[in-house]
Amino acid sequence: MSDGPSLSDFMRHLQAILEESEDIVDHIERETRQLQIESAIQEAIIFGNRFRELVEQGIDPLHLVNPVSREEMPPHVSKLETLNIGHAHCGGCGKRLENDLDFCASCGEKR
Repeated sequence: MSDGPSLSDFMRHLQAILEESEDIVDHIERETRQLQIESAIQEAIIFGNRFRELVEQGIDPLHLVNPVSREEMPPHVSKLETLNIGHAHCGGCGKRLENDLDFCASCGEKR
């Protein structure tokens, strides 16, 4: 582990900020900020408890999972390509062919 701040240091920091938030004049801004800080404190408590549970079970809580290789992911498709999937295109002008026509509405070439 690093020599940086611990989880308890972070929680003490959040509690100090929570106390300082009482000085915010605007009541809506104060309540919003206090809710954010209280939520962060709750998440830190949940994280700490879950971390301890995993350690007690012999599971490394910081085990990093290897990302899925990019080769297994389908290639990125743009919105335009998505709209055109399943539609035929004219061999002459390249425009999308209407399904109910046997010719290209743009250039007149037959399918």
